[in-house]
Amino acid sequence: MRWNRPQQNDETLAEVNLTPLIDVSLVLVVILLLATPLAFEASFGVNQTAAAARNASDEKKEARIELTIESDSSVRVNKALVAIEDLGIFLAPLIAESATRDVTVRCEDEVAHGTFVHVLDITKLNGANSIAIAGS
Repeated sequence: MRWNRPQQNDETLAEVNLTPLIDVSLVLVVILLLATPLAFEASFGVNQTAAAARNASDEKKEARIELTIESDSSVRVNKALVAIEDLGIFLAPLIAESATRDVTVRCEDEVAHGTFVHVLDITKLNGANSIAIAGS
C-alpha cells in the first residue's frame, strides 16, 4: 500500500473528459482573434438618406451629388447618364466643387452587388466626404 494513493474501490468512478471542450474553445478563440481585424479593415461609414435629410439645409441639398446605378454599365450622375468606366473622370470635378462633398447613391434592383461596391469605391476614391445610401 502506498501513502499517496487512495485505496481501490470496486465502485466505478465516472469522470467527464474535458479535452474536446477545451480544444473547441481554443479553436474558437483563435478564429475570433484572426477575424476581428479583418472586420474593421474593409469598412467605411455609410449614412442613410433619412438621417442626412433631416440635418441638411436647403443650401446643402443643392450641393449634394446624386448617383443612380441603372445597370451594370451605366450610372446617372445628377440626371446625366455616364458609363461606369468614365465615372471617376465625371465625378471628380463635381465632388471638388461641392461645399459638403456629400454623395447620395441609389441602386436599381437588377444591378449586381459587385457593381454597387465598385461605384462606392470610385465615389470614395474621388473625394466624397460622406455617402448616403438611398432605399427604394
